[in-house]
Amino acid sequence: MNGPASLVWRCRRRRVPSSQITELVIDLDALFKGRLCCFPKDPLEDVETWSESVDKVLSCKAGQIALREFLKSEYSEENILFWLACEEYKKTKTVPEMISSANRIYSEFVQTEAPRQINIDCSTRENITKNISKPTLTSFDTAQKLIYSLMARDCYPRFLKSDIYQGLLRRTDSR
Repeated sequence: MNGPASLVWRCRRRRVPSSQITELVIDLDALFKGRLCCFPKDPLEDVETWSESVDKVLSCKAGQIALREFLKSEYSEENILFWLACEEYKKTKTVPEMISSANRIYSEFVQTEAPRQINIDCSTRENITKNISKPTLTSFDTAQKLIYSLMARDCYPRFLKSDIYQGLLRRTDSR
């Protein structure tokens, strides 16, 4: 585990004072500025709205990055990666591109023993497996909805309480 999320996790385990964790948040702030420098407005401007819903987090690039860093620290990064992959998949324009993307998503997230296997029920996994040879733009919708529900119900409330989110909130309040 690398990056800012691993640092937060190590800080918590070692009972590092919150003042030192604040330094981590400054690093996250720099990370966002580095990755999102092409945006016309400050990417952290919307941090306060993220507490309204998981949709607010997912609709914003900075929110996606923050949530991903948090999920990395909880060893469940595959959830947001799968959700984002499905969102991109829905934008597919050609059949060959759809087949290629569907197979990549299937082998990376859905297939049993996939490197980033998502936690979905057997019938959903079997249904995708049965239909993967003839994918449609809705092939992953049921699984995506399950993962979205898992993130909204389980991960999102913890994200709002996390050092990552709270630190970003403090940073925006102090501006």
